[in-house]
Amino acid sequence: MVTVPTTAVRMTDAGGGLRAARRRARRARVAGRRPGWLGYTFLGIVLLASVFPFYWSFLVASGDSSTVNSSSLSWIPGGNFIANAASVLNNPAVNFWKALGNSLIVSTTVSASVVFFSTLAGYAFAKLRFRGRGPLLVFIVATMAVPTQLGVVPLYILMAEYGWTGTLWAVIAPALVNAFGVFWMTQYLAQALPDELIEAARVDGASAFRTFVTVAVPAARPAAAMLALFTFVATWTNFFWPFIVLNQQDPTLTVALQLLQANFFVDYSIVLAGVLLATAPLVLLFVLAGRQLVSGIMQGAVKG
Repeated sequence: MVTVPTTAVRMTDAGGGLRAARRRARRARVAGRRPGWLGYTFLGIVLLASVFPFYWSFLVASGDSSTVNSSSLSWIPGGNFIANAASVLNNPAVNFWKALGNSLIVSTTVSASVVFFSTLAGYAFAKLRFRGRGPLLVFIVATMAVPTQLGVVPLYILMAEYGWTGTLWAVIAPALVNAFGVFWMTQYLAQALPDELIEAARVDGASAFRTFVTVAVPAARPAAAMLALFTFVATWTNFFWPFIVLNQQDPTLTVALQLLQANFFVDYSIVLAGVLLATAPLVLLFVLAGRQLVSGIMQGAVKG
């Protein structure tokens, strides 16, 4: 038996603690460092580039058809936005409020389903060991390279066989789970969920599903929140498939707004007023959930 001197052990522990203290001090200095004028300038340019399309849409929506079609469009908003928005809300062909409710139903249902099934599949691919796990994950990721347009015809035939064409089920059912969500949650749980927590839950007698609910779900909340936000926005703004499978009597919001430009003469002030009304719920969602999302991401990024 080889005896290690106590002094050497103490020196090793002291050296390790000193290195850890230096790393913590270095991280604290980096975290407390304020960005310079170059960083603020870059952020200001990005902010202006992001806000400009909304301002331009509001500028056009606050005018009228004669102002929009003229070459002397002012950079100061006009006073017709409320009248144009009222025209959209009261247009019987658009049926704005029903379309808004349909978009809320579809987006909320799809987001909840994608988060649940993607977290479940991501946990299985990241932490469970089963035959064919790697090739199956590669196959799921490879489906992201297939354009959506290639599956429109067989998907429409399938929805017609079920009798779902013209109903919201034709939009909800194909989007209940997607490959991006599975890949997203797999990569996050593989790094954020320690194997020791899963083993401890199994030692305590927890079943596989209980381990998923009590251990994996809390660890996956930051990524699940971002996935829910991405899915909600993508579903809310989706136009291609709902336009094909839904009718004018029961549309989503993007399909209903298309009716505003279905005439020979397009009044862009009315169209962009409708676009801003359809965008307002997304902006409100970012305002209300932005702080919680950033907080969750930062908590998930901190280890130890």
